[in-house]
Amino acid sequence: MKQFLNSYDNVQTLGNGHAPQRPFRDLDDLWRAAEPYMRARHNDIHIPLSFYFAELILDDYPEADELVTRVAILLHDTGWARVDAQKILDEGFRSENWRQSDARIQHEIEGCNIARELLPGLGFDDEFIGKVTDIIDGHDTRHEHYSLEDAIVRDADRLWRFTPTGMGFSALWFDWTPRQVLADLDGRVLDEMITASGRRMAEAELGRTMELLKLDLL
Repeated sequence: MKQFLNSYDNVQTLGNGHAPQRPFRDLDDLWRAAEPYMRARHNDIHIPLSFYFAELILDDYPEADELVTRVAILLHDTGWARVDAQKILDEGFRSENWRQSDARIQHEIEGCNIARELLPGLGFDDEFIGKVTDIIDGHDTRHEHYSLEDAIVRDADRLWRFTPTGMGFSALWFDWTPRQVLADLDGRVLDEMITASGRRMAEAELGRTMELLKLDLL
């Protein structure tokens, strides 16, 4: 089985029970407001895990705007709720050009719309909302990141895929075996990690997932 430089022995991450240390503003009101958009595509599992990863990364980057980062990761995939469920699978995961598919573009557009609908009523001003929607817009479909906050959101969005939970859902959505998911993670997604902290966590989580799912055998 492949060994990574980073593991649970030397990395503080979700899978080995590490908790964020930085003080954060309470966002329970936003979680409640966004709840109707969390049920599509099992975002009620994906988004909380990605949110936690974002908080862990933020511990290592005190210069990052924690509120922009956390609001953006909380809302980044809510737009899937306004995309047809079959189109999500057929175009967003199983088409030849799935990363640039109309379904993925639509979920980014709708995610921005949902942010603009929810955030003013919770006291967020236009400047703040613009920073959030700048991250949501293109978080899947553009290659470059525009800010540290954007980079953290992108890494947190990917990090859950390296856990057993994320690998399981990826196998279902892409209609792949866990071994095929592993090949994609190790061959592509790891190289897309931007922050040093995100890369370390990804390797540590993937190493443990490979062990738990016996991917050297299955």
